[in-house]
Amino acid sequence: MTFSLDLGFVALTDAAPLIVAKERGLFAKEGVDVSLHREVSWATIRDKVAAGLFQGAHVLAPLAIAARLGVGSDPVNLIAPMSLNSHGAAIGVSAELAAEMDGDDAKSLVRAVAKRLGRGDPPVTFATVFPYSMHTYMLRYWIASAGLDPDRDIHIVTAPPTAVFERLKSGSIDGFCVGAPWGAVCEEQCGARIVLEAGEFWPGGPDKVLGISETWAAKEPEAMLAVLRGLLRAALWADAPEHAGELAGMLSATNYLAAPAELVAKRLVKDDKGLRFSRQAASFPWRSQAAWIFSQMLRWGQVDRGVDAKLALECYRPDLFHTAASDVGLSGPLADSKVEGEHEIAWALPGSRGPIPMSRDLFFDRTRFDPDSLKAYAAGFAITRLTE
Repeated sequence: MTFSLDLGFVALTDAAPLIVAKERGLFAKEGVDVSLHREVSWATIRDKVAAGLFQGAHVLAPLAIAARLGVGSDPVNLIAPMSLNSHGAAIGVSAELAAEMDGDDAKSLVRAVAKRLGRGDPPVTFATVFPYSMHTYMLRYWIASAGLDPDRDIHIVTAPPTAVFERLKSGSIDGFCVGAPWGAVCEEQCGARIVLEAGEFWPGGPDKVLGISETWAAKEPEAMLAVLRGLLRAALWADAPEHAGELAGMLSATNYLAAPAELVAKRLVKDDKGLRFSRQAASFPWRSQAAWIFSQMLRWGQVDRGVDAKLALECYRPDLFHTAASDVGLSGPLADSKVEGEHEIAWALPGSRGPIPMSRDLFFDRTRFDPDSLKAYAAGFAITRLTE
């Protein structure tokens, strides 16, 4: 039996598992006929899944949690049985702002902000792709680490990933945090300077997930698992170094990213900062990473402190991942949660089919996150909206 379904995506390199599974016939081999639909905004992706127009989509990990909690929209019955990638996002500044900064760290931004304030200029403005995104939390964390309050000392606006380049070019923003390939486009075509990549901020940290309608998944469990199997195989293919050139060409097509293949390829390198789709358990939906995301929602006042963290963690479904991973012979982590930011060097994770090689996962400020103490963690920052 063949199942037909519609999945949404935004034009980003990290949509690769969906695009590869479609283009290489991996969905078809699993008996699912998938139509991919490119959307401009994350709100549209969320709303179309909520309305039943899409059965699932390429979704910002924090947006999946926020939607399930009913934060920023009516509650959406979303689950995340798979992570689609780690890394890819980058914080960048315009050539003009870079000239005012005397380095690439956040302290350099403090001095540039002070110069502008002294001249009476408008505040420094950064764009991120959505309020509930790793991009927003990465930017806020980085700015606040230097003592700047991201709600008072700078201005943060929202722009679709594909619009960031035009806004930077027009001068309406001074910086950005955006996913690949659009950071590379801003570098190449606007002279922007990248000051922090996601792989430096938090090696192996979350980014996008497969967001699936829980209602549809319960109604069509076989089709849901078939989609997962196709995506897991696609992620493995996309991570193979020998496929990088073919993958960049595939993604650059006008019906997908519509971006130069050489710029798409820049973030497909297999170093510590490059995009990960499967390696180092990148496709596993870690509940500890969902807990970190929830801690940032608390930190910045996006959710009330009385909201039960368990509601956020329920969005992530490692049980479904394990079923599909077993079917394709992929080793899955034996635990669903771990202390994040604990390893300064490469390490091995116990897996269902043997050890899984893992990279360092130390946060850029060398902190660690214990998911069992997420409220204390959120309240413990010098700049936070949460007080214990």
